[in-house]
Parts: sequence; structure tokens; C-alpha cells
Amino acid sequence: MKIRPVILCGGAGTRLWPNLKNTQAKQFIDFGGWTLLQKAFERINNDSYDFPIISTNLKYLKDVKKTLKKSKIKKYKIILEPAKKNTAPAILVSALIKEIPSDQPIMFFTSDHLIENPSILTRSLKTNVKNLSDENIFIFGIKPTRPSNEYGYLKTKSINKLNKVTKFIEKPTEQKAKKIIKSGGYWNSGMFYLKKSSIINNFKKYQPSIYKACLKSLEKSKIRNNTYFLNKKFFDKCKEISFDYAILEKSKNINAIKLSIQWSDLGNWFEISKIYKKNKNKYFKKKNVFHRPWGRYTNLYEGKNFLVKELVVNSKSKLSLQKHFHRSEYWTITDGKPLITLNKKNFLKKPGEKIFIPREAIHRIENKFKKKVKIIEIQTGPILKETDIVRYQDIYGRVN
Repeated sequence: MKIRPVILCGGAGTRLWPNLKNTQAKQFIDFGGWTLLQKAFERINNDSYDFPIISTNLKYLKDVKKTLKKSKIKKYKIILEPAKKNTAPAILVSALIKEIPSDQPIMFFTSDHLIENPSILTRSLKTNVKNLSDENIFIFGIKPTRPSNEYGYLKTKSINKLNKVTKFIEKPTEQKAKKIIKSGGYWNSGMFYLKKSSIINNFKKYQPSIYKACLKSLEKSKIRNNTYFLNKKFFDKCKEISFDYAILEKSKNINAIKLSIQWSDLGNWFEISKIYKKNKNKYFKKKNVFHRPWGRYTNLYEGKNFLVKELVVNSKSKLSLQKHFHRSEYWTITDGKPLITLNKKNFLKKPGEKIFIPREAIHRIENKFKKKVKIIEIQTGPILKETDIVRYQDIYGRVN
């Protein structure tokens, strides 16, 4: 039996846009000819998977259908939630539809994750299908590449050749994350693998009221054009709760599939900048290189409300002391050791380090050394033009 992919596509991605209104959800952002939802559809475009189920809401329906068409996926089902109730109801009601047989293995993907080598993930699903039961749940642990306070962690114990999950740790400090990684902890990816029967049995046992409300909402739903319009009256009765809190923290039958793959939820602009750093040649265009007295900058990609640039600061050069009214900036140092001014502070940075420049913060980059300084800069805001620069000091005579 093929694996049924369910793609959860209801997130708003607000972490990327703290000061902006009417922004795109992360899964629909065009990063340069591709979106995260497109990547999710590419991941399941092989013979291991049955046709997909997409869980979303009315606000995103047009974007989902547009991406399905672009990805040439003709067979699918969409489930529209009438209200945001977090992941527990979304996961349950997706599994309850009649198109999914009781014993079918279901893989729950999140629409806004980037997985660089999905074939490894698919192989692990096929290997572990024999271990699925009517009660257990498999989650995916990602081998950490660094201590991060942006991800949850899990710890496991090997029992009967399976990695039984013994502990979940919610977004620790970086210091605690170092200890967790040292003791064998993995990132919790938020992806789940289990049978339809297991989902039903776990909700009946631990969240019977959510089970009843979701079942009624589905029974009373309207179906048009491959889309389930869930009944609002009954869906509103669902508790707003994540699958982690509703089921995972209560069940004693959770196993982990450990993966060593390149994975990210692209939850911040520093993570996104890694894509452009890695694929710089792909985004580079000679016409987008601009020379300045201090060096040069290259516009790698301009999206909706964001602009990705590479700055190259020559030896013994510095930019003007400046601020911006309409944009924030995220800098990742890739080469050299820049001296950074941020308001009243001055400090040296080295490759791999990051810094956030809020709107209206006074800042400058200076290169005191022989080696050129290189920085990947992502600007976010409603106005990203060079005219949004107020200069206070400038050694090249550009202060009005």
C-alpha cells in the first residue's frame, strides 16, 4: 500500500514579518522561482506516495490551487478549516476522510519546511512501514548541525531495535541545547508517520471531545471541486491545541526515526540567507552589481517585501553611518572581520556570525583589515530603495 501524504498548509509565517501587515505566508513566498509548498509537492512526486491531502483554510485556497496547477498535480483533496484550531484538529480531520483506508500509512508533512535530500526520508518511511501499529506514532528527529534555541528537541532510548522517545524538550536556551546535543538529543522536526487507525485510536483515548467534534464537522461538510468545506458549527467546538500537547505528550507509544539530512523550517531570515549564500551563482546577474566608493553590492534576489544582497567592503573602507526609516536588515558575515557600529556600540564580527539591524537603528560597516569583508544582507520592509538612507557621517562626502 502506498504512503498517503498529508500536507499541513495553514500556518501564517508571522515570525518573518514582525512589523508588516498583509504579508505572504511563508509557504507561498517566491524565493526565486520556487516556493516551499512547491518543494513539498516535489517531495511526494514519486511512486511511493498516494495522491496528496492538503489541509488549509479559505484564505489560502487560491494559492494552494495555483501551486497544485504549477506542480502538475491533478489528483488531490483539499480540506478547508473554517477556523484556526492548531495542528491537533487539522491532523485528525485530514485522516478521517473516506479517501484514506483504515490501515493506510499516513505521512504528515508541513508545507513550510525545506528538506534538501527527501529520498533519504522516503526510504526511511518504506523501511519503517512494517513497524506501524494501530496504536504507535513515529516522529522524525533531525541530527542537529548546531545548538539552536529555535527548535524543540527529543531524546530516545533503544528498545527492540526502535528508538523509543523518552523526553520532549521545548526550545531550550543555546547553552542547554549544547548539553542536549552532547547527550544524544535530536531536533524535533514536527513531521509524523502513523496509520489512520492509530490516529483514530489515540484521539478516542486522549481527546474524545475533539474526535467527536471533528467527526461531526466532517460528516456535515460540503464537498465541491475536490474540496471539503468543513462544518463551522462543529469545528468550532474543537479545542485549539497542538498535536504535540494533545497526543504526543500523553501517549507512551512514540518512536523516533532519526535522520541525518539537511532540514530547516526557514523560521527566520538568517536561515533563509543560507539558501542565497549556498546558491549565490544561481542568483547572480552581472547587471545587478553596483559599485560604490567602499566596494560593491550585488542584488541577488528581490521578492515581495524583501531584498537579498551581497556586500563586499574593500580593505580600509567603510560605509556611511546611516539609518533607515522603512526597513530592517539581517546580516550574515561570510568573509573577513567587519567592525560593526550599532547605535552606541562597536564590535568586531567574524565569518558565520549574524547581526540584526532594526528599523531606525544607526549603523555602519567598516573594514580595518587587508581581507575583504563579505556579508549576505536581507532587507525586509515596505520600501527597499537606496533612497531610504539617512547619512550622518561619510568619508566620501555623501552627507547633505
